[in-house]
Amino acid sequence: MATIYKICTKAAWRAAERAGDYRGSQLDRRDGFIHFSTAAQLAETAAKHFADATDLMLVAVDGEALGAALKWEPSRGGALFPHLYGMLPLAAVQWAKPLPDSIDGRRSFPELEP
Repeated sequence: MATIYKICTKAAWRAAERAGDYRGSQLDRRDGFIHFSTAAQLAETAAKHFADATDLMLVAVDGEALGAALKWEPSRGGALFPHLYGMLPLAAVQWAKPLPDSIDGRRSFPELEP
């Protein structure tokens, strides 16, 4: 199982729980896909896009459950990042946990599956 990760606001995640799926952030919708990261990419993604953000969630997703809608495409530095073309069904979510706020620009993460 390939676990991929999404950082989003708590409010957006609560709305997804009520709706039964996650439709992405404003940036995701603008780009036409939902941005995800691997465990190895997550710290850099958090630092680049969520440095001063608070009230965040970290969502772990079974990438294989997303089927052909999940594409691995080059992004930052040519690394392949997982992009979901479509909605994220909550059935593919393994867990969602609050992501601690950063302290002095550093954010701690729970134990992650690669």
